[in-house]
Amino acid sequence: MFIRSTTRLIPLSSLIKRAHFSTKLPNVINDLTQRNLIANTTSPDLVDHVNNPTAIYCGVDPTARSLHLGNLLTLMGLLHFHIRGHQTIALVGGATGSIGDPSGRKSERVPLGRQVLDENVAGIDSQIRRFFEKGSLYAERRGYMGAQGTKSPKVLNNYTWFHSMSALDFLGDVGRYARVNSMLAKESVQSRMETTQGISFTEFSYQLLQAYDFYYLHQHHSCRIQLGGSDQWGNITAGLDMIRRRSPVDEESPSAYGITIPLLLTSSGEKFGKSAGNAVWLDETMTSIYDFYQFFIKTLDTDIEKYLKMFTLLPGHQLDALIQEHKKQPEQRLAQHTLAAEMTELVHGQAAVRQAQVATQVLFGDDLAQVSGHDIVDAFKQDGHRYTTLRRDQVIGKGIDQVAVDVKATKSKSEAQKRIKAGGLYLNNERVSDPRQILGDGNLIDDVVCLLRVGKSSYHIVHITE
Repeated sequence: MFIRSTTRLIPLSSLIKRAHFSTKLPNVINDLTQRNLIANTTSPDLVDHVNNPTAIYCGVDPTARSLHLGNLLTLMGLLHFHIRGHQTIALVGGATGSIGDPSGRKSERVPLGRQVLDENVAGIDSQIRRFFEKGSLYAERRGYMGAQGTKSPKVLNNYTWFHSMSALDFLGDVGRYARVNSMLAKESVQSRMETTQGISFTEFSYQLLQAYDFYYLHQHHSCRIQLGGSDQWGNITAGLDMIRRRSPVDEESPSAYGITIPLLLTSSGEKFGKSAGNAVWLDETMTSIYDFYQFFIKTLDTDIEKYLKMFTLLPGHQLDALIQEHKKQPEQRLAQHTLAAEMTELVHGQAAVRQAQVATQVLFGDDLAQVSGHDIVDAFKQDGHRYTTLRRDQVIGKGIDQVAVDVKATKSKSEAQKRIKAGGLYLNNERVSDPRQILGDGNLIDDVVCLLRVGKSSYHIVHITE
């Protein structure tokens, strides 16, 4: 594997030496704390509790068909538990997603229809399973031996237990154990009640649904811990309260705990994972592997050490050495390239790192002589914005102005010709000078692909098929 500096490719193995840990890994709570992945816990007893196998869950509502980088911190929290042999449960809110969590919002969410919710649930379910599969491989390559031999993560849907519950059942089995004064005291409710819109009864009751989720998983899956963002504190404590209230009077309630992970902001105060107002998605068809990789390449020096601790499994002594090396030549962006490679491998797999690096080499206008046509195709085939497939007879023997129109690089042949005359159209990273140039076999890289670029950054990867 390589990381790309501004001047050359550097073997990642020469910078990051893999540590092999003993089978006795550090206490997960202590490790998460050292990585700044814990904002609060509900009890100091949690440190001792996790010395033995336990079960932990984290929920996500299916507001889109993919998770985004904002969800990644909680997934990392679950992954740390998973690779240490604990049972992890990812709960997709097929029921709660139709209500909408008021936490952190100033207005009510637009409700989603059942069909959209089902599609989103299916997409996120599949994505979470892939995350743990690739995350386990990533962990093994970082020295967490046997990470794949632990308990298989469970991915559940709370619609399973809510869809047949009547209003009377809900009031009797859930509402009876809730106290309105406690519900009103939640920050998510207080902040909404101060607005002119207020809060609907539907969103007000959201905390009861999430509380019942924890109770249900506690009863049926022996789940003892709920993990969530720091804005979920009120919902988590509501679940703990319901577990306590519904336990038999003559029986001490089995332990239950809550953990919150900090909401991550950049040093400039922006929400992590937002780029020009758009989320960075974990689905490569929504955010290309190249764009995902580049998001981390653009990390500011003021944020880089924090992100390396939170988002990678590299041990502390390696991170310290990397940061010291980075500070010697910050213009090389060594730490950023390491973070980008680590994150791309974690989320998209080892092969995706090479794809991202090839795409970077192509899109930064470098000499393409060292890149194969097949590597270029592999790097961009999931990129719905830059990648186009054309038959050979649509390219060979055709004017470059016509091909530019066919791949939507320009709106018309005349616009393409004007671009060429102004020196603003490139073929395979070389400026085109003849507006009437005809494309031939010699213009294809390895007979499978060619690149058109309009201006400085509008790239079109043209894959040639028979």
